[in-house]
Amino acid sequence: MVGDRPSQDGKLSPGAPNDPVPFGKYYLLGLIARGGMAEVYRARRQTDSRQMLAVKVMRPQLAREARFIDMFHREGKLAMMLRNRCIVETHELGQHEGRHYIAMEYIGGRDLTQVLRRCQETNQRIPVPHAVYIAARIAEGLHFAHTLVDAAGRPLNIVNRDVSPSNVRLSYDGAVKLLDFGIAQALMKFTSEIGILKGKFSYMSPEQIRGMPLDARTDVFSAGIILHEMLTTEKLFRGDTEFALMEKVRKAEVPPPSHFNRRVTPELDAISLKALARDVADRYQSAAQLAAALDAVIEGYRFDPTEVRQFMRQLFRREYAKELEETQMSLEAQPGDPSQRATSSPQLPTPTNLPTLPGSTPTDTVPRALGGRTEPPTVPDSRGPDDGRPRGFWATLFKKRK
Repeated sequence: MVGDRPSQDGKLSPGAPNDPVPFGKYYLLGLIARGGMAEVYRARRQTDSRQMLAVKVMRPQLAREARFIDMFHREGKLAMMLRNRCIVETHELGQHEGRHYIAMEYIGGRDLTQVLRRCQETNQRIPVPHAVYIAARIAEGLHFAHTLVDAAGRPLNIVNRDVSPSNVRLSYDGAVKLLDFGIAQALMKFTSEIGILKGKFSYMSPEQIRGMPLDARTDVFSAGIILHEMLTTEKLFRGDTEFALMEKVRKAEVPPPSHFNRRVTPELDAISLKALARDVADRYQSAAQLAAALDAVIEGYRFDPTEVRQFMRQLFRREYAKELEETQMSLEAQPGDPSQRATSSPQLPTPTNLPTLPGSTPTDTVPRALGGRTEPPTVPDSRGPDDGRPRGFWATLFKKRK
């Protein structure tokens, strides 16, 4: 077996799709994202070249402090309990030569923030049935986490507290996955300082902004924000200053989505506004209730979930083709093969353009190989229903970030 290949400065060698680098029982195949606590690598098992994984490795400088190791391990242990089709699957929490890691399924796709941005850039919307289906699956995943119990049957009382578009991944196969429960609040020795707000202000509930005790209904509100933004392609809460933004969230004055998109029905308006009720008693009392209401709407559209797959592959045609090529290369490449390294390959992200993972304990990657196909399938060149040009917050937002 080829030994681990450290770089000259002692950092972990990331590898590449055509240049696997051993890391314990895995081969690393390129750095794909980084955050404040960890870096995430495309990977596969050394004994299994049929499935792509994502290996999230804690930064070594943080591993010098026990509290960071404890935080990382708590995140991994919680993630391994979240076994649901709408939540990214975590396979292993481990350590190799002093480097702590979490191994997860790999998702070939884009997060919902990127989807909204691309829709803005191409003057289209997420079709209403697609938006309703995506929101329903978000709610389904949240309900699973909210009702999770330990081995003794005791509720863990998990509250995500960071439900936002950047933590929702849409795969090129049409799957909808929640990515980040890294700041979830549970009774598994999880602690947080009272009064410290975590997450993103624009996707918080009024009670979270106020620093009040939280339960599952705060995540229902955040899911309602995502639904509203998918239906309108407009940011729901925004302000020129942090204080102004927080005031908007506190007041929770929400216009019906149909004010921005005439394809939204009165029934869907009512669902959206109930999820976004300022008073928790007026909201859906569980994410399951929200999911049921949305699924009932979907039935009226005669919607086929495979339409999400078609939508994603069409919206990100070039990216999907690149993903297929890199995945095939990653599954076939062998370490130490000069001919493989000499082969030209698609340009990988550089340190200046790597995606930044959400939160301080990132998990913005992760599910399964794309079936080993080398060519993208033919996708009809059709757009979803578009009710005129969406107004331009998303484009402005991302221009500023860049």
